[in-house]
Amino acid sequence: MSDAGQPNSQPTWMQRLREDDTTAFTEIYEAYRDKLLAVAYNRLCDLQASEDVVQDVFASLWHQRHNSQIENAGAYLATAVKYKVLDRFRREQLLRQYQQVYSADITVNTPTPESALQYKHIMELYQEEVNRLPEKCQLIFRYSREQGMPVKEIAAALNISHKTVENQLTKALRHLKGNIKHYFSLFL
Repeated sequence: MSDAGQPNSQPTWMQRLREDDTTAFTEIYEAYRDKLLAVAYNRLCDLQASEDVVQDVFASLWHQRHNSQIENAGAYLATAVKYKVLDRFRREQLLRQYQQVYSADITVNTPTPESALQYKHIMELYQEEVNRLPEKCQLIFRYSREQGMPVKEIAAALNISHKTVENQLTKALRHLKGNIKHYFSLFL
C-alpha cells in the first residue's frame, strides 16, 4: 500500500507522519524495508552495507517527516536509497584512491615510528569514543562492527526488535562521526 493507494478520506502515511504518528512510520517501514533492502543489495552485493543504507534512509525519512514536499513515502524512499548507494560508491572510490596513494607511499618508504604512533593514537581515540557510548548502544555497535553480526542476529541475541538495533547503530555512528571526524581530517 502506498500513499497514493490510500483512500482520500483517510490521511496518507506522510500526513500522519508529519503529525509524529509513529504507527505510520512503522507501517511505512514494514511496507518498504524488504523492497529497499533488495534494491540496495542488488547494487551493493553486501548485506551489511545494504542494511546500513536502508537504516540511514529510514532515519532520514523520520528526520524529514515535517517536510511538506514529501508526499509519497515510497517514491521518497526509493530515491533516497538510489542516492545513498551512489554516495557509498563515491566514498568507497575515494577510499580506494586514498589507499592506493597511501600504499604507494608505504612501498616506497618503510613505515616510520611516527606513522605507527599516529595510527595507534587514532585507534585509541576511536576506542575511547566507542567506550563513551551508552552501554546497550556500545554492545550493539561492537556486535555489528567488531563481530560482523547482522541486525537480525543482534536483535535475537539481545531479545530486542531489529528496529531498536538499527536505531542504536544510527545513534552510535552519529556519535562516532561527530566526535572523531576532525581527528581523521588531520591525517588526510
